[in-house]
Amino acid sequence: MSQGDKAKMEAPVTLVLVMTTLVSLCVSQVLYPNGSTEALSVAREALGDVLATVSHPHSSLIFLTDGTTSAATLFMMRPPWGISVLEVTVNSQDAVDTQARFSRAVKEARKLRQVSWSVTVVVVSDDPAFLAALAKWTLKGRLLVWSTRLLAVTRLPLPELQHLHKTFSMTNAMLLILENNSLSLYVHLPFTPKEAQALKIASWSPQRGLVLTTHLQIFPEKFSTFYNGPSLLVAAEEFEPHIALVEETDGSSAVPSFTGPMVNLLEILADTMNFTYRYIRPPDGSWGVKREDGSWTGMVGMVGRGEADIGLGPFGVSATRAEMVDFTREIITETARIMGGRGLPEVDAWGFLLPLAPLVWMGILAALLVMPAVVLLMSAFSGFKTSSNNLWSSDRFFGYIRVLLQQANTASPDLWWERTVLATWLITILILTKSYAGNLMSNLAVRYIPQPYQYLRDVVDDSSVNMIWETNTAYVQYFRSVKSGIFKEVADAEKQDRLKYVKGAEFSTNMDTFVRRGDHVIIAEYRYERVLMAQDFSRTGRCDFYTSREKFMPFMSSMVGPRDSPLVPVIGKSIKAVTQTGLYDHWTEGYMPNATSCAHPPTKITVNTSLAFHNLWGMFVMLVGGHTVSLIVLVLELLNARRENL
Repeated sequence: MSQGDKAKMEAPVTLVLVMTTLVSLCVSQVLYPNGSTEALSVAREALGDVLATVSHPHSSLIFLTDGTTSAATLFMMRPPWGISVLEVTVNSQDAVDTQARFSRAVKEARKLRQVSWSVTVVVVSDDPAFLAALAKWTLKGRLLVWSTRLLAVTRLPLPELQHLHKTFSMTNAMLLILENNSLSLYVHLPFTPKEAQALKIASWSPQRGLVLTTHLQIFPEKFSTFYNGPSLLVAAEEFEPHIALVEETDGSSAVPSFTGPMVNLLEILADTMNFTYRYIRPPDGSWGVKREDGSWTGMVGMVGRGEADIGLGPFGVSATRAEMVDFTREIITETARIMGGRGLPEVDAWGFLLPLAPLVWMGILAALLVMPAVVLLMSAFSGFKTSSNNLWSSDRFFGYIRVLLQQANTASPDLWWERTVLATWLITILILTKSYAGNLMSNLAVRYIPQPYQYLRDVVDDSSVNMIWETNTAYVQYFRSVKSGIFKEVADAEKQDRLKYVKGAEFSTNMDTFVRRGDHVIIAEYRYERVLMAQDFSRTGRCDFYTSREKFMPFMSSMVGPRDSPLVPVIGKSIKAVTQTGLYDHWTEGYMPNATSCAHPPTKITVNTSLAFHNLWGMFVMLVGGHTVSLIVLVLELLNARRENL
């Protein structure tokens, strides 16, 4: 193709581009003559001054507009950082289409936020419907985390923007409102009534520039210390030693009040962050689990739905709960143990076998078989005949048994090595019998206190014992969700009616009613079990319960707040200071008087009393069994003799 042909083809294209540009500029001038009606064109300098106070070289700027702001005005900003423009037009005839557009725009903005060092989102619109929809979708799309700053530029008067209160009060957001020839900067304070007016923190004019009107800075850390001292709603339930219920009456209604280490922690938070609080208890008295239909119970559900501002807890941290709430920094790490009732002191009916270990009994039996063989071999090698050439002769074999039973031996050995073997056996039996007699006397004076359930496997395999769990906890949520292993067997035991669920405050009653008699065990946090045993010891002066050696299901525990709540990381900083100094552990230990009294109860006790038949029935079983065997052998011998005589 020649150069002339190329020029002929490029000329129309160039003409079209020029015409398009001219038409765009003309339309822009018609819609926005001299740029005076564009909110951003008027607020451009003020916006630059505001952003300059919080920007740094790695910041990104995202513009979200409703289509009424021209591209020329946007690019006149010329920020020293990256700039992105997302435009969403509201279709009043099709709400579904509008929602889809907002969803896509927020999704793209979130992608930009995730790859940026820091982000400031600037919303430019004078349309209340656009601002309301954007507020909804920025929360729903999880765009406005605290690190993301939001600045809405508008000419709407402040009373017409009350619908933004919920979103702007709980996010790092501000309003830049054009008022006559000046601009004002407003902040919605958190935990204020929805009808509360935003606080003016700065103003801007061409003559004076940006001037602060309060001690608050641009994009203030309004959750670190509350400016207005709000009253927060705290979800709480009794869970000793961390929190204990104290009922207080306010007029005719009962107002719940609590005490304990978690309350001490909450008071520190209230003092340092400048807020007051009141408690609200969950209607079902539980911590909260996810139902099959996706709804949530207990305090986790209350906090996730916004019915409470904080969940005091402490709550076990789990991935399932993280779908509903955010967790603060860890306060403690808890493990579960089995708590059962200690049995009554008893003598082991087979205690007469205990003075010698099973290996010693086996050694004695082996010696009774080996020694006759040794004597026979020595006689064979020496060339002399012994008193009996039969290895299994009654005199040879039963002679050693007579020595073991301390009976007279009628057969005297013929040779010196037989006498040497017999003397060695006599000395051995003397030592064994004296040791056995001494240990037997000691054992008969000892009472054994049964503690049968030391491992979860012991409980699962014993169908006669039932398990008591606290209702709707992280433990319950966990073993109901596993697909294999011992905790799956625990879940299967629920189908066999071997699991009983109670509220935390009901454990003490169940201890006295079920656990003490031995057919139920409690499975709960070890600290809570220590409190239950300490309280029982304080009432009775006895250690009637024990905890298992096995520890299982470790859970980190913390406070909770709503998803993406800026309050959660602020609380976490205070928790870190309390836990790292050991203050929380000090509080919990001080809350549990007598906690060490039953920490290691003895499994054996010594008594001086008469022995009853039920203590010694094992020896009588041995006696009757021996006589029965002897009778059978006698009958067989008589039958054999009669057969030989025929």
